[in-house]
Amino acid sequence: MTEGQCEIGVVGLGVMGANLARNIASRGFRVAVFTRKIEATRKLAGAHPEAKFHVAEDLPDLVQSLERPRRILLMVPAGAPVDNVLDALDPLLDRDDIVIDGGNSLFTDTDRRNQRAESRPWRFVGMGVSGGAEGALRGPSLMPGGDHEAWERLRPLLESIAAESDSGPCVTYCGKGSAGHFVKMVHNGIEYGDMQLIAETAILLRRGLGLTPEEIANTFTFWNRGELESFLIELTAEIFRVPDPIQPDAILLDSVLDRAGQKGTGRWTVRAALDLGVAIPTITAAVDARALSARLELRRKAEAALRGPSGRPIDGLTSGDLADALYAAKIASYTQGFALLSTASSEHGYGTVLSEVARIWTAGCIIRAGFLDRVQAAFDAEPDAFLALTDAFRYDLAARIPTLRRVVSAAALAGHPIPALAASLTWFDTLSTARGSADLIQAQRDSFGSHTYERVDQPEVFVHSDWRPLY
Repeated sequence: MTEGQCEIGVVGLGVMGANLARNIASRGFRVAVFTRKIEATRKLAGAHPEAKFHVAEDLPDLVQSLERPRRILLMVPAGAPVDNVLDALDPLLDRDDIVIDGGNSLFTDTDRRNQRAESRPWRFVGMGVSGGAEGALRGPSLMPGGDHEAWERLRPLLESIAAESDSGPCVTYCGKGSAGHFVKMVHNGIEYGDMQLIAETAILLRRGLGLTPEEIANTFTFWNRGELESFLIELTAEIFRVPDPIQPDAILLDSVLDRAGQKGTGRWTVRAALDLGVAIPTITAAVDARALSARLELRRKAEAALRGPSGRPIDGLTSGDLADALYAAKIASYTQGFALLSTASSEHGYGTVLSEVARIWTAGCIIRAGFLDRVQAAFDAEPDAFLALTDAFRYDLAARIPTLRRVVSAAALAGHPIPALAASLTWFDTLSTARGSADLIQAQRDSFGSHTYERVDQPEVFVHSDWRPLY
């Protein structure tokens, strides 16, 4: 190919990279593609001749095929592979070339790569991408951050390939530095919470209320027409309808081993929240649940040794009660996630606009839901608000908390594990209790370690007392 004919290069042709390359080509852009295995690159180009990909033999070939200033999208695994590609590209790039890391990179790695780019002629953008394989092909939610000038140059291309919602393309500038990857990390943390809350509710529908798989599927389909409407609710309804190809009288779900995987973004979210002092108990419970699920043999041994949980049927609850409990817990989870985004933006100087984050999550991404339109409106009205206390949500939450309390209590008494629902209730009770248990903790700390405390009548003044007088 003659030098400079392609408008963007894509490095890494796994499912996400290949589908994003096809997406970009379908919008009329000329795309060069490269992966370490040239056979895989040629196979992709051969399978999709309509894309008219330029098959790069190596990275120098890719760089030479691109118009200047160049745009190169990396879709390689997070961690060392990203650094390895950057090392290889570094001597090949010129002033104002842009390298975009579209993988699930840890935000601190993105900080380090931004620092590297500051001493180089080329520019760097860390960008979260959500939507799975289908979203990558048909329109994902895109979360770029970092170099603002680079964002402005990338904007027309990114807006053309992003998912479309009623409020426009699902892409926005998420802020300075590592903001793009931080926003994507929190997106995934919220996703963990959503999935766990839905799974716990499904357990209660089936084992607590005794509904059949078809009845559960119909329930989720019904919920998907109301305030719980979301991609994950729709997906769950579909899952409960899929028959097992080996056992036609059973559903495929019952043949799935009860051991959940995770790729690390949930754990990263919890660690970041701990570092920033933000409580995200619903999301943490979801991460913990996956960690416990991985200890399947231990759980089997514990079930036999401890004779639990019994998982008895539950009387007195309806599917409507479970819908209200799920919605209340969802408000709790999203409040926690957006509180983390707000604190990180302040601490790291990101300048993230929360209403814009909610807007770009309304389509294309895994947590897309009508609920996010209300979140966007809430932050449009109060940009720095605590979501659960906004007019858009505080009345809904307060009205549903009594039902969440009944559901959590009934599930606990019947022996059904619901860690995320229970954590959401505990979060609400702790949040809405002005004087809780911290006074005693402060007294204990001052007693054994002279850590001091504040008096009610003299806040901001730290004092020490003798709590253990000698007799």
